Amino acid sequence: MNGDAGRVAAVVPVTTAAPAAVGTLVIVPPTTDCVIGGLPLVRRIVLAATAAGYSQILVRSTESTLRDGLGGTRAAVLTDASVPRAASGRRVVVIPGNVVPQASWLRTLREAPMARESLAVDHALVAVVDTDDSGAVLNAAARAADASALVAELERTLAHAPPPADVEGRFPIVATGDVARAERWLLRSLIKQREGFMSRHFERRVSLALTRRLANTSITPNMMTVISGAVGLLGATFFLSPAPRWQLTGALLFLAHSILDGCDGELARLKFQHSRWGAVLDFWCDNVVHVAVFLCIAVGWSRDSGAAWPLGLGAVASVATVGSAAVFFGRIIEDRVEAGGAAARVIDALGARDFIYIVILLAAFGKAKWFLVAAAIGAPMYLALAIVLIGRHDRVR
Repeated sequence: MNGDAGRVAAVVPVTTAAPAAVGTLVIVPPTTDCVIGGLPLVRRIVLAATAAGYSQILVRSTESTLRDGLGGTRAAVLTDASVPRAASGRRVVVIPGNVVPQASWLRTLREAPMARESLAVDHALVAVVDTDDSGAVLNAAARAADASALVAELERTLAHAPPPADVEGRFPIVATGDVARAERWLLRSLIKQREGFMSRHFERRVSLALTRRLANTSITPNMMTVISGAVGLLGATFFLSPAPRWQLTGALLFLAHSILDGCDGELARLKFQHSRWGAVLDFWCDNVVHVAVFLCIAVGWSRDSGAAWPLGLGAVASVATVGSAAVFFGRIIEDRVEAGGAAARVIDALGARDFIYIVILLAAFGKAKWFLVAAAIGAPMYLALAIVLIGRHDRVR
């Protein structure tokens, strides 16, 4: 017999991180039968988990109506008779069906380093488990009445770990009125970091209010892109006239285009309907509207003055705009525009949509041509800075 058999070995927990594209998410009762941002809550959790990279998504439910709502997703129903032998990887995240999550938060739970054979639980009873025996966790989830009972069972065999970080990434529905508050919270999360002052504080308020209403309709993000583009192109035609009233009408339609252009992306992110084709359509539709505005101002100015040289300004602004779009196309479509340094900050400032309010002010006096002069100077500068920034990044990557 080994002389060390009776000795208790010291066990040092090893911190692990879940591998990329591996992880299991289990949705357990209590479930809330409500619609958040145009999607039933459980379906929203499933789609958020899919976006967060979970390779296995299980829903603990015997309700046929809930199972019907999972059509077209990667989720499977978890029952006593349909428990997988093991989870996908060591990391298992358990979330009650009354918690509205953000995909980025779920991704953090999947990837965050964590001690082996441990359990982390937050106040909403969201549990994160790291274990070699993932099958036991799934069995416990299949028979537990709700999240509270499941956590109590897991606590008997797993060590305690600090609660999951960033509790701002989820919103539990626990009281009357929480559904409306959760929707507002979810919509606020759609605001992008790189936005101008007026875009963030005015346009986003309007576009988010519209998006909240559109979410419960059959209107798709691509439909909104087309509508936005049509409004922008209509507005461009008003700049063919030198009259202040027509130019102001065109400028206000240009602003309406900008607001509606925010709705398509918001709808796509809110309802998980984003696609590469939709991003391409949105990107080029926006640039086509800008080019149309430049060209219509140039044509209107040329007709009013009887000179051809304003057409040259329109051509310069348009070519530079298309050139900048071509430079940034791949990075914007993949949502990976790199920031850093003075050049990047200048590019962000020049690319902000707050210039629309300058157009409105100038158009009110019939002076939209001054905006074309500024664009003919600024657009080539923007293109040059974009080329420098992208070139520097590619050399050091």
